[in-house]
Amino acid sequence: MTEDTFVVRARVERRLAAILAADVAGYSRLMGDDEEGTLAGLKAHRRELFDHKLKSHRGRLIKTTGDGMLVEFSSAVEAVKCAVEVQRGMVGRNASIPLDRRIEFRVGINVGDIIEDEGDIFGDGVNVAARLEGMAMRGGICISRQVLDQIDGKLKLPFRELGRQNLKNIARPIEVYAIDLDKEGSPAKRVLSAANLKQDIRYCRAVDGVRLAYAKVGSGPGLLRSAHWLGHLEYDWNLPLYRDFLLGLASSFTLVRYDARGNGLSDWDVGELSLDAWVKDMETVADAAGLDRFPLLGFSQGCAVSIAFAVRHPQRVSHLILYGGFAVGANKNPNLSAADRERFAAMKTLMKLGWGADEPTFRQLFTSSMLPSATKEQVDAFNELQRLSASAESAVRYLETVADFDVRPLLKQVKAPTLVMHVRDDRRVPISLGRDMAAEIPGARFVSLPGQNHMLLSQDPGAPIFQEEVRNFLL
Repeated sequence: MTEDTFVVRARVERRLAAILAADVAGYSRLMGDDEEGTLAGLKAHRRELFDHKLKSHRGRLIKTTGDGMLVEFSSAVEAVKCAVEVQRGMVGRNASIPLDRRIEFRVGINVGDIIEDEGDIFGDGVNVAARLEGMAMRGGICISRQVLDQIDGKLKLPFRELGRQNLKNIARPIEVYAIDLDKEGSPAKRVLSAANLKQDIRYCRAVDGVRLAYAKVGSGPGLLRSAHWLGHLEYDWNLPLYRDFLLGLASSFTLVRYDARGNGLSDWDVGELSLDAWVKDMETVADAAGLDRFPLLGFSQGCAVSIAFAVRHPQRVSHLILYGGFAVGANKNPNLSAADRERFAAMKTLMKLGWGADEPTFRQLFTSSMLPSATKEQVDAFNELQRLSASAESAVRYLETVADFDVRPLLKQVKAPTLVMHVRDDRRVPISLGRDMAAEIPGARFVSLPGQNHMLLSQDPGAPIFQEEVRNFLL
């Protein structure tokens, strides 16, 4: 008789647990500025705040990883209580510290199945918590729907829905919520309340089933703004980037905007990214928002989408405004130099590696081309918006898809009165591309705006001119 060989496997311990993952926002920058001070501050926060809160809520520290930590709780209620107390405690500890030196934690919490091995824990329960941490704002907490179900009725905390997200390496979509720690509500709510505005976020389904988030804010005639990457219906109000731009439009119009597929509150993990898909998405949002005939504002790469929509639906577009846009992408532009093509390839590589990370090389190349005259606060917010609005994979797919745009054959078919505006020294999208669009659209008026930033910021000299031109054109 031959001897059978058996593979003996150690028994795997599985259990359900609440997992808290935390890290420090902007840790690389902090270390670069002051390595010793940052390490000392982080150790003090852990020793004097984190350790006490973990003990009082019966959390078990699994491991620390540089600026991060992983903690297991037997109760989602205790995990959330602990996170809230830590984050509120950090507000007081940071009160006297300059903004650029503050150590601010981001926290993600999930309930899921875990496996323990030699003191460490693994599994989707852990992976989801880590991804949620990456979606949290500085000093914020993001939780999964599973956590919300566990704490519902037990903790009196305000929540904001961040949508159903397809997180990296997670097979199923995760419903994500942010906890509002400020008693006065989120920064977005405070900004909108101060302007006597209220934003209404809703969802609709694209023709291929992708869930799209759209919002209405303001009063007056309707105005649809195209979607684009680097946008988020909620965080656009939180961060000092689009805020004043949006407030200006909402003061005169009922502004309808939406997050593109793969971006913001819309589904992130999508099959198709293409000009045609984006045009169909615009159709879906316009129908869901009840827009019949309306003015359309194209922004950056959304200009090509808006042009295609206007040609496809001339009866629906009363006026067309194109800002900071182009009709032809990098791959189809015959005037692109060899050096430009090398820069484009380098940008794709850097986006894969540095999107949303506090990485100086990526900041220098990408952020400086988008916002060369931004303040430090705005540069930090731009880096934050990258991380919050889309994954690195989605951002690269956007760049590649937009590079193949070519709506030049459609320009002469535009029937709507058209206003084209472009910042004079835009480093990201040269003004010549805006002029080329205006020259081919019948009767289009072109306005050159002073400034350098691709995104109009509050301090930009072109910002008030833009708002005035839009009102004069539409009202």
